[in-house]
Amino acid sequence: MSGSATGKATAVAARDGSGGPGRPLPRLTPENEFFWTSGADGRMRVQECEACKALIHPPQPVCRYCRGTDLGIRPVSGFATLIGFTVSHRFNVPGLPAPYVVAQVALEDDPRVRLTTNAVQCEPGDLDLGLRMEVVFERAEDVWLPLFRPVAGQGPPDEIPTDDIEPERMSERVRPMLTTDKFEDKAAISGIGASRIGRRLLVDPLSLTVQACERATADAGLTLDDIDGLATYPGAGPFGGFGEGGTTAVESALGLRPTWHNGGAETFGPGGSLIAAMLAVAGGLARHVLCFRTLWETTYGELTRRDGAGGGGGRAEGAASWRMPFGSTSAAHTLAQNAQRHFHRYGTTRETLGWIALNQRANAALNPAAIYRDPMTMDDYMEARPITTPFGLYDCDVPCDGAVAVIVSAVDAARDLAKPPIRVEAVGTQITERIEWDQSTLTHEPQVLGPAAHLWTRTSMRPSDVDVAQLYDGFTLNCLSWIEALGFCGIGEAKYFLDGGTNIARDGLLPLNTHGGQLSHGRTHGMGLVHEAIVQLRGEGGERQVPGARVAVVSSGGLTPGGAMLLRTDA
Repeated sequence: MSGSATGKATAVAARDGSGGPGRPLPRLTPENEFFWTSGADGRMRVQECEACKALIHPPQPVCRYCRGTDLGIRPVSGFATLIGFTVSHRFNVPGLPAPYVVAQVALEDDPRVRLTTNAVQCEPGDLDLGLRMEVVFERAEDVWLPLFRPVAGQGPPDEIPTDDIEPERMSERVRPMLTTDKFEDKAAISGIGASRIGRRLLVDPLSLTVQACERATADAGLTLDDIDGLATYPGAGPFGGFGEGGTTAVESALGLRPTWHNGGAETFGPGGSLIAAMLAVAGGLARHVLCFRTLWETTYGELTRRDGAGGGGGRAEGAASWRMPFGSTSAAHTLAQNAQRHFHRYGTTRETLGWIALNQRANAALNPAAIYRDPMTMDDYMEARPITTPFGLYDCDVPCDGAVAVIVSAVDAARDLAKPPIRVEAVGTQITERIEWDQSTLTHEPQVLGPAAHLWTRTSMRPSDVDVAQLYDGFTLNCLSWIEALGFCGIGEAKYFLDGGTNIARDGLLPLNTHGGQLSHGRTHGMGLVHEAIVQLRGEGGERQVPGARVAVVSSGGLTPGGAMLLRTDA
């Protein structure tokens, strides 16, 4: 590898240490080819708006700042500030055997532009946030990959660039309500159901879905013939172990003939199917909408190994093409850097995250359906094998097989059903920041601060009214982000709020993820959190029941556009 910000790049082939195939590469398109080939002469190039001179990345047909369409390409200095890095221990990528360093840098020419890259020609222990970095190019076939190394002879690290709006001020971007007539008042949750949940069940995912749907329908006192709407996340598509085939597959299996259906990944997190269903019943398109979420990750992984498949092939496209070539293959790689920046700015520690993991494990011990139920200590948490720093094994949720179904009904119809309806007080959905993972909020999970602030504009209730919280915990940082964003403590104050774990215990100020959360119950992508919220508000939690629970907040979304819901009993 050679070349620098100011010198000619000497191309070398990107291959792994055994002479095997090189790292994943982006697919070249007319829109991005200038970027991926600019290293041929040792100069990095980035799209520029000719009107306001902003740099735009990834390339777009319009400037997001002034919305001008006169766009060009600017050679840039190749110098940047290191704003995040994580040492990836768990993930092996062709051409990048673990451990390797995934990094994010902000270009000196315009710090709003951030690149996911690799930190090279240095030891991870020598890296600090704020270091000045310079580009070096590595050639891989027809692509010149921009990697970054520390600039020699520099002084102490600088402050890292901040977000375009401080997290504490995100509520300033929330749009006011258009009307006091809320669609939430017209919807209620009338039934819940879950399939069996476990590791490598080796069961067809559609059969898990049907089991959960039948149980939810029976729980509501309905029959399948009463169901006139279907909604799911992420819907049909090439999602591997993350779906059952969408509404089409369920309708084909059950013959429901719905008057309305909806499925897709671009919604308010995995719980977005419920919000879509609420809108449908409020608008009179359906009376009873069956919402479902199915995962069969562990079985899918096992079958893939048996078949010898899963080696990939082809080139990365879309948003992933800006991360995959550098081994940033998981949400863990992105969120680990957000966690690192939270540590850096607010003094948070690994122990802070550990209290979340320990709380979820203690609650799971009282839930027979949870996958991980064995006791866990802080020493167990701290000594667990690293995944991608600062995350260890117990910072990450548990892949599993299982399905969860929830029925959203028109409120007038729900009052006559088998169980008391759970009312929807408010939802939070607004996007206030950039969607791209590595261009968004630095210190918190992206797409959390906005939906959380939006939620509280749609209700007179406040955080102090919440009796139980079921907050998305795909990783411990997800959960911390929602705690701060929803106002259960101030931004940056989670280290105090979480210390000792007493505030989030079942008998604490904010009983949290009372079924064990995704960290111990299993990765049900947010719908398991909704299921548990309904269980708690009905008073059906058994040993883990929070006495007198009447208001629950639920969130979903892990680097997808997030969403939140405030639920209450009708009493």
